[in-house]
Formats: sequence, structure tokens, C-alpha cells
Amino acid sequence: MTYPIRVRRGAAWAAAGLLALAALPACGRQTESGPGSPAAATKSTAPEFRALEREFDARLGVYALDTGTGRSVGYRADDRFAYASTFKALAAGAVLRKYGTDGIDKVVTYSRDDVIANSPVSENFAGTGMSLRGLCAATLWYSDNTAVNLLLDELGGPDGLERVLEEFGDDVTEMDRYEPEMSDGTPGDVRDTSTPRAMAGSLRAFLLGDALERDERELLRKWMTTNVTGRTLIRAGVPGDWEVADKSGTAGYGGRNNIAVMWPDDGGNPIVMAVMSTRGEQGADRRDALLAKAATVAVDALGR
Repeated sequence: MTYPIRVRRGAAWAAAGLLALAALPACGRQTESGPGSPAAATKSTAPEFRALEREFDARLGVYALDTGTGRSVGYRADDRFAYASTFKALAAGAVLRKYGTDGIDKVVTYSRDDVIANSPVSENFAGTGMSLRGLCAATLWYSDNTAVNLLLDELGGPDGLERVLEEFGDDVTEMDRYEPEMSDGTPGDVRDTSTPRAMAGSLRAFLLGDALERDERELLRKWMTTNVTGRTLIRAGVPGDWEVADKSGTAGYGGRNNIAVMWPDDGGNPIVMAVMSTRGEQGADRRDALLAKAATVAVDALGR
């Protein structure tokens, strides 16, 4: 396996924090394993989402589901967007499914030539290697690009991950390339794209459904609730005392995405949400506030 060498030095602090995170125990909150009841109607949110598109000069896609009531909110929910690093949550879930919590201590070795840009943890272990547990944690906590490429290899490449998603009903998501090319986000290119509805459904399968055993599911949840990359996205648009397991993504052409499962503080059933966006112009700024505001609109519409 050889990737372009674009190494970012340092970040030993990230490696130390990562090793501690990888060993965190699972938490014990009840999970939801069955489908929600038939979706009830929510108030029309289209005008509010269109207003956000105008405010941020962006194309926005949203899908949110209250797994208790079955109520859902959608806006361009079946439009394609470059999913960027949000797929890393699905890759880690698929590795847990393949190896289990007992098997993820397997060590994967790699060389300095395998290290690419935005790999703040894995760059510190070139030559010695990392366990699958550590690679999963680096992928989800720091969005480490080399780590996720190594995980993809364990799954048989992007096509291998796509086959796993198809097993759980996602025949929409297109997995084609490794990082960093898969985050290009070129308008009209269907490679490495998905829809808000499909991404939310696949995340639900791993975090709330039966794609994983309970201990695997809880470990994935722990990694995702303690990540450091999504604080200004969906988390910023929902009540601060909610528990949020999320994965962010940044694509070319101003692409900014976030997928999440949220547990309200009242103990109610979780909400699954995917917010995806693009500004359609190469080099355009990403607008985190757009995703936070869209999350607020969706949660309000669900009556939460």
C-alpha cells in the first residue's frame, strides 16, 4: 500500500490522548434496535432551510429521524453530496463488526511512505504500527486520514466497505477512493457521495441497530461522543446537555457535513441526523454555523 507522502510532523500529544481514549470503557445507556413507528407529519421546514441556503450561499441537505415517534424531517434528503470524513464512522463500525472487541488489538504495521496529510496520530507510529483499536480511535477522535486508509485496507478497500453498507440496506452510498482524493467534492462527480437519508440510515444501523454486538456498539458510541472535530456543527445547534455521537466531514468546494445520533437529556429515544452541504465553488469557505442552525431547525420541527 502506497499513498502520496504529505506528512504533518509533531502532534505527539494527540498520540498520547488517543491511546488513553482507545481504552475507554463502554457506557451503559439503553440502545434502540428496532425501526421507528411510521413517520408522522412534522411542520414544513422548507422555508427555513431555503432561508439558510440563501444566508450561507450554499446547497443544504438534511435528514433527521426521531426513533421513538418515527417523525422525520427532510430537505434535499435524497440529493447527493460528497460525504467526506463522515464515512469514517461507518468504516470504524465495519471494522468492529469484522473483528469484534476481542480482535481489534491486532497490530497493523505501515511505513512512513504510507502516511498522508492530516494524520496527527498515525504519523507518530510509522514503522512500529498501531492496533486496529488505536486506528479506529484515531479515525474518529482526530479524523486521522492514514488511520482510516489502513482500516479500509482491512475491509477490502472502499468497495469492501460499500458491500458492508449494502448488507444493511444502503444501496445509495458510493465508496470509491481513499483519502485524500475521496474528499474532492467536485460538483457532478458521484464518486464518494451519498445522501443525508442514506448516511443517517447507515449510522443508525451501527449505533442503534443490530449491525454490531452491544459491546461493539457501545465502544463505537464512546469514541464518537468524545471526538474533538464536531463541536461547532450539530452539537452547537442542540441543547448542551444532550449526548451527541457524531462524525464531521470537510470536502472541496466548501463542503461541510456532520452525521450524528443524539440522546436527549430527558431519557427519550435517540434522534438520528445527517446534515450535508456544499457551496459549489472551488476554494469556498466552509460554514459550520449553517450546520448548527440547520440542526436547530430540525430538532424544533421534531418537537424536541
